This record gives sequence, C-alpha cells and structure tokens, in this order.
Amino acid sequence: MKTAVPCYYHLDVEVSPERVGQVSRILAAHLKYWYLETLVEPVCHSTEMLLRAIDEHATDKNISIEMWWNRHHLITAIGDNDRALRPDHELRDCLQRLAAVSDGWGCCATETGSKVIWFSQRARAGERAPLVPAAPSPNLREALQVPREVPVTAIADAAGTRDDILEEAR
Repeated sequence: MKTAVPCYYHLDVEVSPERVGQVSRILAAHLKYWYLETLVEPVCHSTEMLLRAIDEHATDKNISIEMWWNRHHLITAIGDNDRALRPDHELRDCLQRLAAVSDGWGCCATETGSKVIWFSQRARAGERAPLVPAAPSPNLREALQVPREVPVTAIADAAGTRDDILEEAR
C-alpha cells in the first residue's frame, strides 16, 4: 500500500477560456497521481469557477496555481497579479460558491499588491485494498513426474541379455 506523503505542485498559466479546461485536466491528473481521486471533482470545479471569474474580470491574466497535500487537507491556491481586481466586488459570487463547496477558503494580499485566493478540501490518504497473494505456482518437482527408478536388470532385459551385450562389445 502506498503511504501518503506530503506533495506539492505549482503551475503558472495565462488564463483564457480554452485554457480553463486544460488546467482542470492537469490538476485532475496530479490528484489521481497522488491517489486523491475523490477530490478531483470538487477541486477542479472550484478552480474552474475561479479561473472563469479571473478571465472575465481581470486585466492581467497571468496566474499561479499551487496545490499542497499534507496527508489531511488539500490546499489549492490561485494567485493573480492584477491589483485592480477586487475580490469583494468582482469575485463575490464566485467566492460564495467556493465557500459552499470547500471546507475552508480565504483571500490574502501579497507584498506586491496582488492577491491569493485559496481553498481547502479534507481527505484521507488514498486507501487501497491489500493485494491478495496468489496461490504459488507449482515448482518443477511438483509439476513434472519424477521417473521411477528402473532396475538395471530391466534395462538389460529390454536390450538383450548380458552375454549378448558383451558379445556386441567385442
């Protein structure tokens, strides 16, 4: 069974309508690789909502997406560089939906004046059913019949008598 280890993923992307689906598939692939299949739908849906809102309202479309898995929570953060985009105005509807589908969320400003919107999802590490050992395959001694010992006299009788064998040898 694969044990859960902390994981991190970072993606820089320029948001456009056609890139939203691509980013969603990339994040889904990483979640599946981390054995977090149960989080694919909520994380990708929430990320798509945020990316569409950023695409619609932001002037600077360059964003960074980060995902952290710490064995208990998956935290997804989307940071943009648009100082004019205000989460309390343009993104209010999106953030309300995000709050409804995530376990936690928040928004914070960075030193450069940009902002980071994050949300978290609780999950257990991917549990796999233990492999059932297969029945051992028979080894050669069990699979092949070992020839029984044939007495030397039986071999000699089949080939001829002992005297006949000696005469042929001369």
